[in-house]
Amino acid sequence: MSVQVENPPIQLSAAAAQRPAGRGARISEELTAMLKSAASRGASDLLLVANVPPTVSIRGEWVDLSSVALSAENVEQLVDSLMNDEQRHKLHTVRDVDLGVTIPGVGRYRINLHYQRETLAAAIRAIPEDIPAFDSLGLPEQVIQFADYSNGLVLVTGGTGQGKSTTLAALIDHMNRGRRRHIITIEDPVEFAFKPGTCLIEQRQVGEDCPTFASALRFVLRQRPDVVLLGEVRDLETMASALTAAETGHLVLATLHTCNASQTIARIIDVFPAAQQPQVRSQLAGSLRAILCQSLIQDNLNDSLVPATELLVATAAIRRAIRENETHLISSMIETGRRMGMHTLEQSLEELVKSGRITPESAVLAAADPVRMQVMLGGAGGSAPRDRMEVDLPAPKRSGSDIPWANE
Repeated sequence: MSVQVENPPIQLSAAAAQRPAGRGARISEELTAMLKSAASRGASDLLLVANVPPTVSIRGEWVDLSSVALSAENVEQLVDSLMNDEQRHKLHTVRDVDLGVTIPGVGRYRINLHYQRETLAAAIRAIPEDIPAFDSLGLPEQVIQFADYSNGLVLVTGGTGQGKSTTLAALIDHMNRGRRRHIITIEDPVEFAFKPGTCLIEQRQVGEDCPTFASALRFVLRQRPDVVLLGEVRDLETMASALTAAETGHLVLATLHTCNASQTIARIIDVFPAAQQPQVRSQLAGSLRAILCQSLIQDNLNDSLVPATELLVATAAIRRAIRENETHLISSMIETGRRMGMHTLEQSLEELVKSGRITPESAVLAAADPVRMQVMLGGAGGSAPRDRMEVDLPAPKRSGSDIPWANE
């Protein structure tokens, strides 16, 4: 399952952790030691699963943090102090709970607690305390212009762990350094904690400050925001409210788990009943400003990850294609829209291969259309895989620098 590395084993105490949890609770010493050890190795994620050692992700590779397997009781003891009574109740009824936890002297973490094979497990992701500057992310220069929009819908999409939250945080931080805006974020849980700047920023955590994304959005327009950030669009009601907010003069930034621009547009429309889809297409055509699809690939030039992206800018032609249900034309519009700063995933991958950042084989595996990718690379990259589920990417602005994608 995992690759073993030479580290001194972490000794796990058999004593039960303190139970009166919640914010400010004393985190178990064993968990604190694990998180410090993971941080010292540059790990982005820590997994705690019964009957296997604690496992960390270091630049996309899973390795054992120690040689000692965790028992089911160990896992429960390690994570119990992270929760308050309400979160414990939710965990035992819904069987999943998301937490945002700051551990003094260690860092801030996004944590998902869940059950597998009737035992408790935890997925813990480190959130950088300092928000990376946009220039350090290696994204296309056009993306920073999203922060200048006064209204409309901007979507950042990609798979889990592909840097969506980091990109949005960098955009908000950019606004907070020179613009005067009222920004409301709705997250589950709150990830980056924004510091006071030129903007007034409110951060609402689902489950604590509001019951759901949709309920928070129903009232957000009465709170006079200029910018609304949605940590994730999960259902029809949330999407409908986001479109309404974007239509009524607000800038809405949101994430979706989709892999290219055409799929993103189709996903938004298809979530609504067929009778409502013509109206939704009209709403989306009028409010959409841009879609950035991103993915992270191992960089050949240094020990880091390089972002690959697909970028759509809502031109008049793209708006018309959305309105008239001709989304099958959008990919070709992106491909020929370089003058507007647009590019497809395959174009981005081709540039990464030419610059030596990734191998042809990696490009073919990451491409949404592996056969086309092979043609673009002159047949390099080996056999195209039969099935390809996702990925979209652009070339970075520079080479050889570390990219701070520790969070997502």
